[in-house]
Amino acid sequence: MNLPNLNDLRPLGKTEIRVTPVAMGCWPITGMTSIDVSEEASLATLEAAFDAGINFFDTAYAYGAMGESERMIARVLGSRRRQIVIATKGGIAWDATGQRVLDARPETLRRQCEESLRRLQTDYVDLLYLHAPDPKTPVADSAGALLELQRSGKARAVGASNLTLRQLQEFHAVCPLAAFQPPYNLLQRQIERDILPWCHANQISVLPYWPLMKGLLAGKLPRDHRFAPGDGRAKYPMFQGEEWEKNQDFLDRLRVIGARLGKPVAQISVNWLIAQPGVTSVLCGAKRPEQICETAAAMQWRLTAGDLQAIERALQDRGEPIVGSAV
Repeated sequence: MNLPNLNDLRPLGKTEIRVTPVAMGCWPITGMTSIDVSEEASLATLEAAFDAGINFFDTAYAYGAMGESERMIARVLGSRRRQIVIATKGGIAWDATGQRVLDARPETLRRQCEESLRRLQTDYVDLLYLHAPDPKTPVADSAGALLELQRSGKARAVGASNLTLRQLQEFHAVCPLAAFQPPYNLLQRQIERDILPWCHANQISVLPYWPLMKGLLAGKLPRDHRFAPGDGRAKYPMFQGEEWEKNQDFLDRLRVIGARLGKPVAQISVNWLIAQPGVTSVLCGAKRPEQICETAAAMQWRLTAGDLQAIERALQDRGEPIVGSAV
């Protein structure tokens, strides 16, 4: 096991919680939108993440139709609860037909939190998020419920995900935020315009998901790749037509940088995020041990100023990408 380097642990917002620069995103291990997922591999991936030095595990009430992600974390890491940081989320669930339901009413958030704690076999989570805004529930009401859960000791800190800047400000006015979780990567940089500076100014940790844009920025999908039936990535503009070709051209530039540094493209992509001001930890999803081991290794080195400039030039040449909805 590679123990986290205490000098590399980063504070979560203004709290005393310290996390590794790479976290494991625990959505893929459920297999709900990923293919070739097995329980055996998923459990091994959690173990591999811990052994690689990751101390931060990100899950949600809705990660799995019956909370499979939270249950697997308890099975593998329950005996090491004091050595890890667990984040979970409430406000999204699945109905009997498998359709996603947005419900962030205070009573729902309280119920989901209690159920998540039972699944995780713990009496608290380190970070409890509002997973997404509920159009039928004021953000301030959801924030108030999470503040109550924090004050009761069920959560050490509170975060939010997938909110606009205005919604973040409304939430923060009621319940001070420790963290915000948006989609953010080399090809999705919209938060740099307003949300990232606001979070940085308010000492709110930014914890990006989709650092590899659902595998695209790992650089392992060839130009002639054809998605298998059931692979949810095919619906996103990033993986289609002219956007796909532009992305492949951009990846060719990253491959040159990676070859010079002796690092895989996935680590280049993650390392770029680690270097961005305001970013505390990068949520790397994985469904097999080798995937999380590769991205975890990005914690062990840093891109130079010259490397970052070369990446920025490649981004400028690529042009503004077309992206789809995150949720």
